[in-house]
Amino acid sequence: MKLRCLSKGGGFHFPPCHMMNICGFRILLECPVDLSALTIFSPIPTHSHPNPTAENSDQDEKSSNLASGSGKKRKIEKTLEAADLISAEPCYKTVGNLHLWDLSSIDIVLISSAMGILGLPFLTRNSKFSAMIYATEATRRLGQLMMEDLVSMHAEFVKFYGPEDSCFPQWMKLEELDMLPLSLRETVMGEDGMELWNWQALYSAGDVKDCIQKVHPLNYAEEACYNGTLIIKAFSSGLEIGASNWTIRGPRRNLTYLSSSIFESAHAMDFDYHTLQGSDLILFSDFSSLHKTISVSKNADGTAKLIKSAVKCSTSSSCSVLRDTANNGEEVVKSLVSTDESSEELDKLTFICSCAVNSVKGGGSVLIPIGRLGTILQLLEQISLSLESSNLKVPIFIISSVAEETLAFTNIVPEWLCKKRQERLFSGDALFRHSELINGKKLHLFSFVHSPDLLTMWQEPCIVFSPHWSLRLGPVVHLLQRWCGDHNCLLVLEQGVDVDLALLPFKPMAMKVLQCQLLSGIKIQKVQPLLEMLQPKLVLLPEDWRLQHLATNINSSSFLYYSENETLRVPSLMDDFEAGLGTDLAFQLQPRRMQQENMALARLKGELRLSLGKHFLVSSKEPIDYSHTQLLYWGTVDPNRLITDLNKKGIKAFVDKDGSVAENACLIHIDGTKRAIIEISSTRTVISTADETLAADIFETVSGVLDGI
Repeated sequence: MKLRCLSKGGGFHFPPCHMMNICGFRILLECPVDLSALTIFSPIPTHSHPNPTAENSDQDEKSSNLASGSGKKRKIEKTLEAADLISAEPCYKTVGNLHLWDLSSIDIVLISSAMGILGLPFLTRNSKFSAMIYATEATRRLGQLMMEDLVSMHAEFVKFYGPEDSCFPQWMKLEELDMLPLSLRETVMGEDGMELWNWQALYSAGDVKDCIQKVHPLNYAEEACYNGTLIIKAFSSGLEIGASNWTIRGPRRNLTYLSSSIFESAHAMDFDYHTLQGSDLILFSDFSSLHKTISVSKNADGTAKLIKSAVKCSTSSSCSVLRDTANNGEEVVKSLVSTDESSEELDKLTFICSCAVNSVKGGGSVLIPIGRLGTILQLLEQISLSLESSNLKVPIFIISSVAEETLAFTNIVPEWLCKKRQERLFSGDALFRHSELINGKKLHLFSFVHSPDLLTMWQEPCIVFSPHWSLRLGPVVHLLQRWCGDHNCLLVLEQGVDVDLALLPFKPMAMKVLQCQLLSGIKIQKVQPLLEMLQPKLVLLPEDWRLQHLATNINSSSFLYYSENETLRVPSLMDDFEAGLGTDLAFQLQPRRMQQENMALARLKGELRLSLGKHFLVSSKEPIDYSHTQLLYWGTVDPNRLITDLNKKGIKAFVDKDGSVAENACLIHIDGTKRAIIEISSTRTVISTADETLAADIFETVSGVLDGI
């Protein structure tokens, strides 16, 4: 098996991506897009926020350019301004080096979440790509809606800038890139300058439709068999509705692909880790605990203020305490499933709601471009309850081209929801409260910000949920340009984007900004107890985990570490393999009980086949004719018994103790008118005589001493 990490990702919206070779098949794990890179582009200009004039740009360029030795000019590094951003139709940054792979060599693609499917149309629109794509039904549908919404929002850029004259945009030319500030240039090209080719023009609505038709949807724990060799199943990861971890069972290896997971969720089905027990190998691909945390904060003067703190790593001593105290399975489960995580997330949402209500009370509107469906559903419920308790009648809008389809879909996927949501279904209640809010005319859905119906109903203050969280495209741009100068308004963001860069086109900002980090995976303190319970033989961890002092003696598990853009060769964990026996072949067997050992052996002739990830022996077209088949002998010859049996036939034999023979061998002489020598070793018996009749008698006697089949 081989593993190559193509990208470590960048949080919830940009999951890691891997390429894996197993059982002769090449598997691509995730196909995301780095949408945080969109911040290098300038949003669509409006009358209130036009792009900087050409004259101002020329003056800035003259005052800040420096001639280099090659005669080229490059800007002196200074504080970024809105004029430094790229004013052009955006391209989209795909996973690094994925374009270098031969797409025809990819056999399988596994998608764990809707975020991991956004880059898939870049592959499926290529005629060389023919891989089988697997995703859960919920991930498939939510990913389709996200991609359709992305295409719809991007259309505004196409309308403004017009179609590109060539497939190579003007801003990607080297002379243009050389004029970019260093931070923007590194985002475009990477530190080594090799990431320029990762940028691609966005796919079309037709590409999305073709892509989704090629995705094979799976239900919870449903088996999918690829080429009769690999059995693939999806189990809930708890990260989002439909998000999954994968088990891959082959003839000689049982593997678990562990993506970002959450043990307890307030909306999605919890992390189903029990079904992952017994895997030979775990590919641990949850990088969330390795990122720095950003706490919920608000600055009184209306500017963005972030409180950053390093992740507290669990030390080896704390891990050993967990291991010592977890004497049984129940205690391990208690250490994994605690109410701390869910209560912390609830506190964050409660704080966001309180800030939103305070802004509304002050006459300001609230803009929430959070891109997590589950968080949006929970905030809708909590904010509406907070408004009711405060006796505030403030409209709530969701402005998105797929708002209606997305909310409707959440009411028909109970198998991917948490137990509390499922209990609502059995009691006859709605899974989520948004249906009640829509019927009560407290929540309003619109496809576009310039919709005539929206303009008719519009009133401020209000609370608006709208894409996109990058603050570069979608309705959020127009609303942010409208409210950025109002100190009573509030903008709610989540981690995953550089806030200073994201807000650059909207400065000066009087609007209050609230940013928080929502739980995106397994906390570092829970990794070791989880591995203790799963008991894998081998764990593949990111290289960054070496610094986390994770104990390497968990249930005798072995650890290997992988790095980005490096190939890791994983040793085989099984030298032999089991094979099942077909019923038709079993009835043909003629077992014979052995004299020397308590077993029965039988000869068979069949064909070795592979089906559903297991080897099977089935009957061949030509069955064995035992009447004309020479016996195969089993066991070792006992010299004393052989001499006794020969003497009974009148053949005088004795052991030659003085003869020169190999170690662990024995010579038996036969004297008389007919002579013979029998050489006995652990692996063979040789009869030497000139008389054919005597040779036949000796062979018959030896055959009686041995077991034959």
